[in-house]
Amino acid sequence: MTEPGPPPDGRARSARWAGFAGAALVTVAAWLGGALPAVPPHEPWRMPRGPAALGCWLLGTALMVGAWWALRRGAPSTRWAYRTAGLWLVPLVVAPPLASRDVYSYACQGWAYAAGHDPYVVGVAAAGCPWVDSVAPLWRDTPAPYGPLFLLLAALAATLGGGLAGTVALFRLLALAGVLLSALCLPGLARACGVPTRRAVWLGLASPLVGMHLVAGAHNDAVMLGLLLLGLLVLVRASGGARPLLAAGVLLGLAVAVKATAVVVLPFAALVAVRGRYTVRALLRDGGLVAGGMVAALVAASAVSGLGLGWVGGLAHSGDSQQWTSPPTAVGFVVDYLGALAGREPGAVPAARVVGLVLLAALLAVLWWRAWSALRRRGDVRARVRRFAVARLRVGLLGAGAALAATVALAPVFHPWYATWPLLVLAVSASRTVWFTLPSAVAAFLTLPDGTSLARYTKAPGAILMTALVVALVARALRRGPTRAHALSD
Repeated sequence: MTEPGPPPDGRARSARWAGFAGAALVTVAAWLGGALPAVPPHEPWRMPRGPAALGCWLLGTALMVGAWWALRRGAPSTRWAYRTAGLWLVPLVVAPPLASRDVYSYACQGWAYAAGHDPYVVGVAAAGCPWVDSVAPLWRDTPAPYGPLFLLLAALAATLGGGLAGTVALFRLLALAGVLLSALCLPGLARACGVPTRRAVWLGLASPLVGMHLVAGAHNDAVMLGLLLLGLLVLVRASGGARPLLAAGVLLGLAVAVKATAVVVLPFAALVAVRGRYTVRALLRDGGLVAGGMVAALVAASAVSGLGLGWVGGLAHSGDSQQWTSPPTAVGFVVDYLGALAGREPGAVPAARVVGLVLLAALLAVLWWRAWSALRRRGDVRARVRRFAVARLRVGLLGAGAALAATVALAPVFHPWYATWPLLVLAVSASRTVWFTLPSAVAAFLTLPDGTSLARYTKAPGAILMTALVVALVARALRRGPTRAHALSD
């Protein structure tokens, strides 16, 4: 059942049709200057229809973002949110690939695997993919960075597609299936965490990032998120016994077998799995079942694909692109700019990225420890009270969403669709939303219809602004740290 709500008022009706108009304009932009086959990305304003495509994209994106933002505190009802988000997807489903050329990489990697090549060793150009001209030049000679399950699905799409157009259409259907699976899971997860379903569904499904990138862009992140949310839903509904916990672990493992970044959710899923009091023994018992299911799924996917663990090595190439939209990369750029003033050769970006990954590991450990400590304190007193059951699930899922947000912020590379990872998990668990919805709104404007990143044209000013933001956030955290410690001691 969906959560009832007040009838839609004028603002809600205006938001619905403004967002639909925006989706229609974005679709027109995709047809005029999107990521069309065999048309490499270049300066859009030099294209015959470039100005019209840019105008439609900018106005359409602004309308979608504005409509989504206007109802960020919740749609009139859950049913209304579903219908409106679905309405916005209608034009985007029939758009050509939008804001990214990754779907052509998927198609060529699937073709190469089906033709007997190892995509973790051979780039799509060397494999002889007939559609390689549609792949972005940066990714023609790099190994696949995706998991074995996705390569199996990509090979199936390339085999059944009968050509590039058919293969792309199958990837679009696959992405749509992932979004629909997420849509089915959002209400159950939100109710388990005590979050209004009409807000969770609106934030998770009506986000322009979902329509523009997951559906129109046909990104495999949609499949990862669908499996991830389904695994979490099975976990929160598990009443006892080993089978539900193993099943949840298998689903989470399949999500990792699509994109490895989903693995950061596992430590928090282990917390959600604990039944009864929070003790180390209970964590090893219940959380171990979830971890075991994940490992079994990864081993099975690797074995079925016949590629073993080659996908682990492919992850190293996911950061070949350097853009200031990644905070560690931006800091590296600024350090290089300052070094150039002193006559030093550039080379700070790799070091800054390593520091970012070290900080990420430390932050993930801190997030998990805080969640574990909070659950142990509450569990000792109210282990049998329903209020604690809701708090337990909320702490676990909020930690998982925060871990995904930290991964997005500190990873070597950032693309706008990465923001959907924490967005859908935090939509069902967070009480305050501006801190993750505002970056998602900004991210919608970062990529042009043909897949060109705006970061390409704003390298220096973007890097300086991003570094200033990082410094401001660190300074704020340092100021608040002593205050929080004092408050806890009182």
